[in-house]
Amino acid sequence: MATVARAPHRERALLVCAERGPDYDPEESLAEMKALADTAGADVIGVVRQKVQEIHPAFFIGKGKVQEISIKAKEAKADLILVDQDLSPAQVRNLEQALDLRVVDRTELILDIFAKRARTLQAKTQVELAQLQYLLPRLRRMWRHLSRLGGGIGTRGPGETQLEVDQRRAKKRIADLLKQIRHIQGQASRIVRARKEKDLFTIALVGYTNVGKSTLLNALTKANAYVEDRLFATLDATTRILTLPNGHKVLLTDTIGFIRRLPPHLIASFHATLEEVRTADLLLHVADASHPKMDHQIAVVEETLTQVGVTNTPVLLVFNKWDAIPPEWDKEAILNRYPGALPISALTGQGLDRLKDALLHHYRHQRLVRITAHIPRDQPSLLSQLYRYGTVHQITEEADTLKVELITDRPTAQKLSHQILQDGDGTTSFSEVSLTHLSESSD
Repeated sequence: MATVARAPHRERALLVCAERGPDYDPEESLAEMKALADTAGADVIGVVRQKVQEIHPAFFIGKGKVQEISIKAKEAKADLILVDQDLSPAQVRNLEQALDLRVVDRTELILDIFAKRARTLQAKTQVELAQLQYLLPRLRRMWRHLSRLGGGIGTRGPGETQLEVDQRRAKKRIADLLKQIRHIQGQASRIVRARKEKDLFTIALVGYTNVGKSTLLNALTKANAYVEDRLFATLDATTRILTLPNGHKVLLTDTIGFIRRLPPHLIASFHATLEEVRTADLLLHVADASHPKMDHQIAVVEETLTQVGVTNTPVLLVFNKWDAIPPEWDKEAILNRYPGALPISALTGQGLDRLKDALLHHYRHQRLVRITAHIPRDQPSLLSQLYRYGTVHQITEEADTLKVELITDRPTAQKLSHQILQDGDGTTSFSEVSLTHLSESSD
C-alpha cells in the first residue's frame, strides 16, 4: 500500500503586538511578524495588541493583558505565543508560567528561521553560535527557581549542578564555534585579498529580506541560486561572474537580507558573510518598489550597513518589482524621491539592460582611466607595445611626437606612469603621462 506524504505540522501561534516607541508601526510590525511566523512554520490564529507606556519588569506587558492573552490562547487552542519585542529571560519565563505555553520573542523567532534555513557548514556554524550566545544568559534564569526551593534533597544541589553543567557545555561549544568562525573569517579574508591582488571588481547585492536579490542575481548572471517568496530564503553569500556590456567581467555577490532590528548576535556571527559587503567596490541596493513600506525598508538597510561598518562604498539603488506597483501609485513621485535610482523587474527583465549600463559606468569610473602619452615619432615600435596594456582610444600626430590616448585599468595605468619601454635602439620612457577619469562617452 502506497504511503501518502503528510505536510509538516504547522503550529498555531497567538501573536502579541506590544506597541512601544514612536517608531513602532503596528500594521507593518503585524504584517512582518506574520511573515516571519509563516517562514518559521506557524500559522497566526489570533492577534492581541497593547500600547506599552511603561515596561512591566516581570511580563513586559501589563498583568491584565496577560490574563486576556491566556483566555484568548485557550479559546483559539494556540500552541505558542509570539511577541513582537525582545524579552528578558525572566519575562519569558514568567509569561510561560502564567500562560502555560511556550513564549517566543522576536529575536528567538528570527534565530529559529535562520537555523531552519541554514544549508552550508558556514551558515550552520554562524547560526548555532548566535543561538548559543542568545541562550547562555537564559540558562541562569531557567535554573534560578531551583535555588529558591531551599536546600531539600534533590532540589538545590542538583539544580546548581545541572546549571553549571549546562553553562560549561554551552561555553565550551561557543568557544569551539568561535574558533571555527575565526577559521572561516581567515578563509574569507584570503579570498578577498586574492581578489584585490587580481584587481577583480566586486559588486554586492544588499537589501531588505525578500526583495528579489537572488532573482536579480539569476537574471543578470544566468545563475541558479535558490529563490523562494519567503523571508531569509538564502543565508549564504553566492558569487557569480557578470559580463558587462563592454566585455569586462566583474564579480556579483548575493548576500543575506536585512530586516528591522536584526539581532546583534546574528550580525556578529555572520561577520564572514558580511565581509563580502564590507569589501565590495560597489553595493547594488535592491528595494521592493511594490512594498507599501519601501521607504522604511530602504532606511533600515542604510542603517544596518552603517552598523556593520559600510559607510564610504558607492551605492546604486534599484527599484525591483516595478511591474508589480499598484496602478494608483505615482511612479514619478517615487523616482523623484530617489534621484538616480533605476526601476527594474528581475522577473520580467524590464530595465536590466539599463542596469548593466549603469554598472559599467561605475566600473569605468572606479577602474578605468585614460593615459595620455607622448611618444617620439622616430620610435613607432613603442606604439605597438601600448596596445598590449589597454585600448588605444585616439592617436594624434604632433610636431615630433605621437599623442596617444590609452584606456586601461587604474593599476596598469599607475605602472605605466613609471614604465620604461624598449625599442630596437635602446630604452625610452614616456615623455608625458597623465591619468584622468574616463569620460562617459569614451569606449
